[in-house]
Amino acid sequence: MQRNEAKAKAADLVGRMTLEEAASQLRYDAPPIPRLNIPAYNWWNEALHGVARAGTATSFPQAIGIAACFDPDLTRELGDIAATEGRAKYNAASRHGDRDIYKGLTFWSPNVNIFRDPRWGRGHETYGEDPYLTSVLGVSFVKGLQGEGETLKSAACAKHYAVHSGPESLRHEFDAIASPKDMAETYLPAFHALVTEGKVEAVMGAYNRTNGEPCCGSPALIRDLLREKWGFEGHFASDCWAIRDFHMHHKVTDTAEESAALALKAGCDLNCGNIYLYLLIAHQRGLVTQEEICQAATRLFTTRYMLGLMEGSEYDTVPYTAVEC
Repeated sequence: MQRNEAKAKAADLVGRMTLEEAASQLRYDAPPIPRLNIPAYNWWNEALHGVARAGTATSFPQAIGIAACFDPDLTRELGDIAATEGRAKYNAASRHGDRDIYKGLTFWSPNVNIFRDPRWGRGHETYGEDPYLTSVLGVSFVKGLQGEGETLKSAACAKHYAVHSGPESLRHEFDAIASPKDMAETYLPAFHALVTEGKVEAVMGAYNRTNGEPCCGSPALIRDLLREKWGFEGHFASDCWAIRDFHMHHKVTDTAEESAALALKAGCDLNCGNIYLYLLIAHQRGLVTQEEICQAATRLFTTRYMLGLMEGSEYDTVPYTAVEC
């Protein structure tokens, strides 16, 4: 399904929701809306080097090992295999009514942060120190995960945006100060490539601040750069419980509802965590509008339509035997 058609269908569906229903869909563990025949959906899944956590799946080398191959075609093939196995597992789980965490088709992968300090504990998730190699392999992996058909085979996610390369112990309060030169040459090229060349469906914001603004509530990063300058049309997700950090650690807001409002108004559509439970309070206080809530919900349902989750797709027949591990 083309994006314009998916967006129109999503807008029509969201337009039939109450404010409470629309707000509920902005959480990673989106509940069902039976009266509109909308099933529950859990957005949280991982596939950095194969489908993670929910039972057995083919496990490829960690991303840092994949990068050592310097092979875009192989990287794309790995992404395609992960998407096939993800579809097989999703189909089997859905038939049994299992829509729990790690059962969905929205993979929060790849990690295209730049790894230059070996003390950073998540460096193995990345493609290493080089922005060019990270860009090339990241685009290849995204194309493998998402496929080239009318329907997204799965939805990839470029994370963690931006300037997120440690220190791990300070990630919930750290302010990464990066010059325009460092941003342009080191920290942003891979994200730019995944958006403009890979057509990645999602981008995930980081825990830290970048140049003073929390990444999941940064108008400069999300609205001005990602959407307006780069033309990103997919949905934006927070890292898990990152929005809570606004008032608990970064101290840029005072309350949970203020944090929810800051993130939503900056363009963060999906909350991995529970702070968007406070969106209705934020609305009552005049901090967010119903239009802003519905805009985010429309972006999320656009992705669900493009995945074929609302009307079915050619991937619905992928059998569990496709999991070849």
